[in-house]
Amino acid sequence: MRIAFALLAVVLSTSANAQTPATTLNWGPAPPFFPAGARFVVLQGDPGRAGLYTVRLEMPAGYTIPPHFHPTDEHVTVVSGALILGMGDSVPTSGADVLAAGSFITAKAQAHHFAVARGKTVVQVHGEGPFVITYVNPKDDPRGAPARP
Repeated sequence: MRIAFALLAVVLSTSANAQTPATTLNWGPAPPFFPAGARFVVLQGDPGRAGLYTVRLEMPAGYTIPPHFHPTDEHVTVVSGALILGMGDSVPTSGADVLAAGSFITAKAQAHHFAVARGKTVVQVHGEGPFVITYVNPKDDPRGAPARP
């Protein structure tokens, strides 16, 4: 019993290995596999490689990520704003869930889904990399669009 209390005391007194205050986040343009207009920051890991990653995506009002899917589970927390999230191969926002700040959802691997920002919205996404996004309709993939200005 004493050992358990001693271990608990050590755990509680140990600070986290990696802490990133929100004021020091180094935001930049979202990677080219997202539609233009969003900002992006990596909090942990490298989403392009195997292993755990955590990223944030800041989207302006009305920003839409067309129907897509991933080979791994995608865990999404709404940090601020609201996100319309729906399942399927089209964007019928009338039947989709509206996730308010603090909401959490897991989009299972291979599940077709879309997202629309309702107002300025920030989401945090974490999972097991590499992060891969495949658009249901190849015409929606911004990587095939003309270069961004």
